[in-house]
Amino acid sequence: MKLIVQKFGGTSVSTKENRDLVAKKITSAKQEGYGVIVVVSAMGRKGDPYATDTLMSFVRNNSSEEVNPRELDLLLSCGEVISAVLLSEVLKTKGHEAIVLNGAQAGIITDDSFNNAKILKVKPEKIYNYLNDNKIVIVTGFQGVTEDGEMTTLGRGGSDTTAAALGVAVDAEFVDIYTDVDGIKTADPRIVKDAKTLDVITYTEICNLAHEGARVIHPRAVQIAMQKDIPLRIKCTFSDNPGTLVNNLGKRSNTVEIFGDRIITGIAHVANVTQLKISIDNQDRDKNTQLSLFNTLASNRISVDFININPDRIIFTVQENQTKNAIKLIENLGIKVNALVGCAKISSIGANMAGVPGVMASIVDSLTNEDIEILQTADSHTTIWCLVHGKDMENAVIALHNKFKLS
Repeated sequence: MKLIVQKFGGTSVSTKENRDLVAKKITSAKQEGYGVIVVVSAMGRKGDPYATDTLMSFVRNNSSEEVNPRELDLLLSCGEVISAVLLSEVLKTKGHEAIVLNGAQAGIITDDSFNNAKILKVKPEKIYNYLNDNKIVIVTGFQGVTEDGEMTTLGRGGSDTTAAALGVAVDAEFVDIYTDVDGIKTADPRIVKDAKTLDVITYTEICNLAHEGARVIHPRAVQIAMQKDIPLRIKCTFSDNPGTLVNNLGKRSNTVEIFGDRIITGIAHVANVTQLKISIDNQDRDKNTQLSLFNTLASNRISVDFININPDRIIFTVQENQTKNAIKLIENLGIKVNALVGCAKISSIGANMAGVPGVMASIVDSLTNEDIEILQTADSHTTIWCLVHGKDMENAVIALHNKFKLS
């Protein structure tokens, strides 16, 4: 039996009308001869009654102390259960047998990092049994269980991660991620009105786009799918567009897409970034300064990014909401720090840029022509990052999108 995993996000299951559309996608795959495994998120978004963020806000607003992570996971797992049961009833009214499994019943085994657990392995025997009985298997996303039976949740993007892990475990033909957009765009369409939907993209490119601000799929899910080269398809619940295919070679089914000239695939951005600069003069230049600085930030769970280290200075960025704490920790070490708040990180991403001369020159040209000051740069084989003032973020995204003719 050929198998497919279909994941539906919160907006896709938020209303009866939407759940009817979801059921249509599921039954269509069933009619095509697939054994279907469905993964669902909690219904809606923050403010909606059963959304994950709503449940989290509810318990925190009714507690004077920090909620125990173990108990919080028990609460947060409820949203997906509600979605799954409602969807199963829709399918049954349409004449299709469906069975709901929570993360534990589906065999998703995690570590014990409550609220942000990692999947260690999947035991799909129960899923196979129900598929062999010709049932549609609906699995609650975002959750699993430890070896000793404790309920856990998988953190942000957890339902994507669930879908990818199940796809790898059962060697699925495809993992389809259904959202409210019709695929991966060359830039945020709220900024670039003529952003194009990409037909095909590599795992590496979409991982970088996701890490750098594009939120259509969680990068952890992509990394899991890469383990077995399971193709991902990013589709829209509300249309029949083919969406974006994600695989290792940039091929769609039996048709080879020729895009060797596509140096840059997409432009991503992250707002609300603070740049921290530390100058080190000769008398303060101690080999332990760098180590104590980064160890202190790490032990206080402050994530640093965009790191440039030179003999006389250290430059890096933190998220704006971590700025005050980071500055306080650094100054407690006796180190002076200058902060530039309100920055934005712009990423130009493309798997084919490695070894191609002139890419950085094109980026600098496009930004300087728009009088956009470049505060800092870094690069890898697939990405060039530029830090700019936040006020210039949207113009920078548009300028780069135009420069590389991505529309």
